[in-house]
Amino acid sequence: MREISEEKIQKYFQITKKALETLEVAVHEKSLLYSVAKDFLTMAKSYYSDAEYYYKKGDYVTAFAALNYAHGFIDAGVRLGVFKGEDNRLFAFG
Repeated sequence: MREISEEKIQKYFQITKKALETLEVAVHEKSLLYSVAKDFLTMAKSYYSDAEYYYKKGDYVTAFAALNYAHGFIDAGVRLGVFKGEDNRLFAFG
């Protein structure tokens, strides 16, 4: 497959949006890891926003890449323990 279909990109938009809506910061504000959690969340939201921008322009490849970066920050935060994410359909955890 050399293209990103409408169906595939919509699937990943839905998964990433749901993950962003349901994740919780798992560390206390006074924790040294709180700034990591906030940075990861900011990056995930920024890449999601970028994905929407490129999708609207019809650039599915760049939109899909941005979605993957967004979800990478989400999953990294879950794996580090700075986010709570218990749904294995939305989050990668070990």
